[in-house]
Parts: sequence; structure tokens; C-alpha cells
Amino acid sequence: MPDLNLVCWNVNGIRSIIKKDFLKDVKAMDPDILCLQETKAGVEEVKSALELMPAYKGYINSSKARQGYSGTAILSKHEPISVSYDMAIEDHDREGRVVTSEFDNFFLVTVYTPNSGEGLKRLEYRQQWDEAFTKFVSGLNRRKPVIICGDLNVAHQPIDIARPKENYNRSAGYTQVEIDGFQRLLDAGFIDSFRHFNPQEVKYTYWNYMFNARARNVGWRIDYFLVSKSLIDRVREATIYNEYYGSDHCPIGLKLQF
Repeated sequence: MPDLNLVCWNVNGIRSIIKKDFLKDVKAMDPDILCLQETKAGVEEVKSALELMPAYKGYINSSKARQGYSGTAILSKHEPISVSYDMAIEDHDREGRVVTSEFDNFFLVTVYTPNSGEGLKRLEYRQQWDEAFTKFVSGLNRRKPVIICGDLNVAHQPIDIARPKENYNRSAGYTQVEIDGFQRLLDAGFIDSFRHFNPQEVKYTYWNYMFNARARNVGWRIDYFLVSKSLIDRVREATIYNEYYGSDHCPIGLKLQF
């Protein structure tokens, strides 16, 4: 596995995006491993949609609590050593939010972090999730380096959100509680790859479907590739592919050399 091209995409419904330019877009990006969040479908439904991508083997996690909700997947051209699902914590394992695959040089974790919800009604749960997830990936990191990718549902700094003042402590994804949770993840030994290579660049990964937000680029950067500090020298490129449509999120990329 000398050069590795990873792509991560919150697809906001695999059955919906597959009817758009998804297959063409994936072919253009040509990932060795593609990580998906918010598939919004059962395991068999995701498998059925991905039959159109025979080059990849799919490892799929779906919500047990609500059908057509949440869901994550890792599609890989390289067979992993092992794959696991969720975090072995009952309170956090009902919504199909985590898939972990182990490769020779690293663990790859794709995650769809819970949204704190309208009126921040899930903020307390979100805080518990952040603590549990940080502990989970820190445990992996003690064994070998980790790449975390997904929709982490938080804009870390003012540069990562178009309207920081209006949203601060009012909107899910930009409260101090969530910002602190993300910072603790970085403090546990991970690097935000895009911001590492692009310290001043304003680029977003999510735009609300309402208010014509994408056309006006009123967005949020809430999708990330985080890498263990020991891997950062292997990273050749960290990209936001906001030329691709089909979801309210755009894909992001990470290229590594081993």
C-alpha cells in the first residue's frame, strides 16, 4: 500500500445520491478507500446501492434505533486486517455511527457524530458521546496510528464557519461545549489535516439546503480527516472537494505515502 487516496463524504442518503452524479464523481476522485456517513439505509439497502461499485468491498453500519437514519460505511479496494462496528457502549451503539477498519500501518475510523439538535436538546448527550469517542480512538492510538474521518458536526474555529458570531452558543455544531470536545480530541494526539496544511484558507464542507446557502457559500467546515501525530509526515495532501454536489456536504480527501 505505497500511496493511498482516501475520500470521506456525508452523502445525506445513499439511495438518493446514487441517482445523481455520485458514481461519476467517485470515479473522478478515484479513492482507494471511500468512507460514507449518513447513508440513511439498512445494511442490505446500502449493499444493494453499492453493487454499482464492484471494485470496493463494503463494511456497513446502520441504525438499529430508527430506520432510514444515520449510518456509516467504509468501502475499500484493499482488504482490511479486521473491521469492527460501534464502540461497545450500549448508549452510543444504536445509531450505526462508527466503523473501524484495521490496516497494516493504521486504524481507519469513520464517524458520524451526533448533532446536538434543534434547540440544543441533545447537547448533553453529545458531550457524553465526545468523551466516549475520544477515549475509544485514544485506545486505538495506543496500538497503532489512527486516521479519523467523518462528519464531526462541529466547526472548530471562527474560520470554519461563515457566520461565527450569529451561531456561537446558539446553533448545534458551534457551541463552546462542542468546540471544547473537539479540542480535547486534538489534545489526545490528533491533527486536523486540512487546517495543518491550509492554516488561513476559508473553505467549507456543509451548506444548509435552505436559504440558497451553497450558492452564497454560507457554509460550515464540519467534515474532517484527523490523523495521529505520528502519521502527519506521511500526509501528502488534504483536500476539500467542493466542486462535487449531490449532498448538503461535499467530499473531502487525504493522500498519504507509505
